[in-house]
Amino acid sequence: MQDLNRREFVGMSFLALTALSLAACGNQGSAASTATSAGSGSGTSTEAGHITSSGTLTTPYDEGYNTGKHHATIKVKSFGTIKLELDADTAPITVSNFAHLVNAKFYDGLTFHRIIPDFMIQGGDPNGDGSGGSDVNVLGEFSANGKKNDIKHVRGVVSMARSSANNSGSSQFFIVHKDSSHLDGQYAAFGHVTEGMDVVDKIAAVPTSGDNGAVAKKDQPVIESIRMDD
Repeated sequence: MQDLNRREFVGMSFLALTALSLAACGNQGSAASTATSAGSGSGTSTEAGHITSSGTLTTPYDEGYNTGKHHATIKVKSFGTIKLELDADTAPITVSNFAHLVNAKFYDGLTFHRIIPDFMIQGGDPNGDGSGGSDVNVLGEFSANGKKNDIKHVRGVVSMARSSANNSGSSQFFIVHKDSSHLDGQYAAFGHVTEGMDVVDKIAAVPTSGDNGAVAKKDQPVIESIRMDD
């Protein structure tokens, strides 16, 4: 099993990867290896977006977040507030999926479970160890997956975590702590921090206790809520 480090990919924790080789997508572990590109395979096509038979969202949900700029607020217990601007013109499926989960209050009470100072902070896993996610995967909107995305992974950019499978992103996201150009074109960046990088800095200083930035459960910063502002 290939080891992970910051130069390879932002995905599951080392523990989760070696355990079951699951993608960051909860009970969709098998979907990571079978996910197909947009329009391929059979699946469910409704006004809520197209989900392939492998569980991959390939078009945005019809909930008003598939174009333009949108804003969200993350409240982290005992740390403060982080405000985001999301770019649906660049990554409409990713923004739509994130907003869909936010409006379902999916993230409330979850944590930042993986922290690597001078690289990134990662959260949004209901299992709190890098192995979980929502019920669907998301088509990877980045150039290595055939999708134009010009957002650079500079400090403050928010992007989707995934395993080595291009379409394995689900609910886990990360905020870049320090410019990480090696991620450009490899991960679905979909917005940036507009306020609260001081909060990101404080979270990045939380001690880690395991391989590859894993944070002990008791030390994981808790996401009190994420809300869409528009």
